[in-house]
Amino acid sequence: MKKLEPLSLDGIKTYSLSERHSKVSFQDFGRPWRRGGGFREFVDRLPRILAGEALREVAAAWVRARRQGRPVLLGMGAHPIKVGLSPVLIDLLKRGLITGVAMNGAGIIHDAEVAMVGRTSEDVDEVLGCGRFGMARETAEFLNRAIAWGAKLGLGLGQAVGRRLLESDFPHKDLSLVAAAAALEVPLTVHVAVGADIIHLHPSVSPEALGATTHLDFRRFAALVSELDHGVFINLGSAVIIPEVFLKALTLARNLGHPVAPLTTVNLDFVQHYRPLTNVVRRATIGAGQGYALTGHHELLFPMLAALVVEEMEEA
Repeated sequence: MKKLEPLSLDGIKTYSLSERHSKVSFQDFGRPWRRGGGFREFVDRLPRILAGEALREVAAAWVRARRQGRPVLLGMGAHPIKVGLSPVLIDLLKRGLITGVAMNGAGIIHDAEVAMVGRTSEDVDEVLGCGRFGMARETAEFLNRAIAWGAKLGLGLGQAVGRRLLESDFPHKDLSLVAAAAALEVPLTVHVAVGADIIHLHPSVSPEALGATTHLDFRRFAALVSELDHGVFINLGSAVIIPEVFLKALTLARNLGHPVAPLTTVNLDFVQHYRPLTNVVRRATIGAGQGYALTGHHELLFPMLAALVVEEMEEA
């Protein structure tokens, strides 16, 4: 067997470090915090590298869209409500910084329960074994009746629940994102997977009303997406439902002659899942814009992004 000789390092070709392109410069480094500073100074001290730069670019796209009168749509799961973001989201609606909302079926459940009693999110591990999970009577009766009522009036699911919440005497309805959207006449649509939500387990459910109202909401959402050129779509914490609905709404809009380009898309979640990255960040913007993935806890990262947008809008 031939003896293995180590490869000689003699004769390699080198270059000067000063001539090489480098992706990181000291000019982009973060700067230490100084006591007594303000929020904008905090953001300015973040590194301009990776997520530090992406956060700034997303905020800039959001602000640019609203200054130009272009839409900013928020898609969301229920988790942002469960971690206390409703006041932040309602404030953005009031400021006109979010022009439409799409949520999954769980979103109206947690939103309504907060409005009713100021609390939500049961301990599933504790009650699943005895068959009590999802059996809260008031939650199901209110929402199922609202949906059935809305179907008779030809309303979308989000419209129906929002109006019923506004008309209610619930003590915490000021914390309801769905009610706030109804009061401000901001389109809010609800996209249901039948069998996925606790209210579908109750005898008060009307499958016909559920299907009619959520399908109407899909068409209403598609109308919003059709106008999204030069706008922004943010997916906040929905791993499956909203990314799938967004992709179908986008293809429907483009099939009907709406180019929906260019656009900026953002997936903000504490775990980057396949569907949001594929449907929202990548597929929607191929040759048609820019997609971003921001990774972090909803309760920390989204308020930071929202605050940065508010600051930049007010600087104008």
